[in-house]
Amino acid sequence: MADTAVHRPGLDAHGYMAREGSLARVPHAFRPVVAAARERLTAAFGSRLSGAYLYGSVPRGTARVARSDLDLLVALHGEPTTGDRDAVRTLEERLDREFREVDGVGTLLYSRERLLSERERYDLGWFVSCLCTPLSGEDLATALPRYRPDSLLARQTNGDLAMLLPRWRERIAGADDTEEARRPLVRFMSRHLVRTGFTLVMPRWNGWTSDLTEMAEAFGAYYPRRAAGMRTAAVLGREPTGDRVVLASYVDDLSPWLAEEYARVHGVKGPAPRVTDV
Repeated sequence: MADTAVHRPGLDAHGYMAREGSLARVPHAFRPVVAAARERLTAAFGSRLSGAYLYGSVPRGTARVARSDLDLLVALHGEPTTGDRDAVRTLEERLDREFREVDGVGTLLYSRERLLSERERYDLGWFVSCLCTPLSGEDLATALPRYRPDSLLARQTNGDLAMLLPRWRERIAGADDTEEARRPLVRFMSRHLVRTGFTLVMPRWNGWTSDLTEMAEAFGAYYPRRAAGMRTAAVLGREPTGDRVVLASYVDDLSPWLAEEYARVHGVKGPAPRVTDV
């Protein structure tokens, strides 16, 4: 079993989680689409744009040409409107069509107020502070606390798997009975489960990684009987199939077990405590 005294990746010298990406790490092939995203987001939202961010494989420097998607997060002054969401969808479609280097573009759209709210401090706030790379505008990380890979963070980021399961079952039941329709579900659920498995053991592992293989291996060190299933999920998170048997195994076996174990170890996600209380 892993030794919790080991200094793991993803932490600074004081044990706080370090921001994992940077614009300097963006692979050369992806720099034109990143530049276009910056310009078009600024044009679309103007003074309402608080800040734009990259996250995922592109700012980590691990993106694969024509295989990886471009992940963006946008913080607005004021709550996003239907028009804002329509504008983002149009921007995503055009970037995806014009730049063959990316396989899809996805954008998270939130208000600045929500990202800085107390209830999101250990979920979306942590996400912006540690996993998002500033692209333009204000960096909200300066207004957020520093984070450690502790049980509070584990609970508030992924302690809601049991609540998600009914929705997952609905999505599977509502999908067309084709490989093509099921493939995105396998990719999404595989990634979510590997990350949840990793954050289950994160406080004991005492570090951070976004690499699915490393996450699965860290999990497997503490739960060897479930290690093979998590390793398979890590593979499918990168190279998904549209296998209905995989989806059934997720919602009937792995997810219920993981949700129960998560609740036992860290509790269920709820209102975040005040910073002064932790």
